[in-house]
Amino acid sequence: MFKKYKTRFKGLIVFERKKHNDKRGYLIEILRERALGKRFKFQILSKSKKNVLRGLHFQLKKPQAKYISVIKGKILDIAVDLRKKSSTFGKVFSIVLNDKNCKSIFIPAGFAHGFLTLEKENIVHYNCTEYRSVGNEYSLNYKDPDLKIKWPKVRLVVAKKDANAKNLKELINEKVI
Repeated sequence: MFKKYKTRFKGLIVFERKKHNDKRGYLIEILRERALGKRFKFQILSKSKKNVLRGLHFQLKKPQAKYISVIKGKILDIAVDLRKKSSTFGKVFSIVLNDKNCKSIFIPAGFAHGFLTLEKENIVHYNCTEYRSVGNEYSLNYKDPDLKIKWPKVRLVVAKKDANAKNLKELINEKVI
């Protein structure tokens, strides 16, 4: 059973799944493709320690829609609308996903995506509508002041490519976006 919540971002949907508990443990349905009308070609599982920031990543050619679920732990999940014709272009959506609230998020193609891990061990599962396109991957600066993302005040663990990413205005001026 899924509850579906629309957001102010066209196509960006939050799902709340039901956890079925019994003496053996629990069972959770993660995804129903027909609820989204999408086919997912590619799946990723990431495991991260606390305070790891992954993102904000996007692909221009072969953009990926993503369905994000937390298997274990807790994350601050961030999506930035990069669809130029969208009324929410350049705006940020954020949500806390964890293994207790049983929420997942569907992020349509055309968004940058990233997350910050908030617990000691975090396992995140992504379903993607397109394969990874290595020569076509970009990062958006997670510290871009125009995005006004309220990251927790902690020492972040960030990949070099993400630490050196460009701000949205730079990507627009360079005609990347």
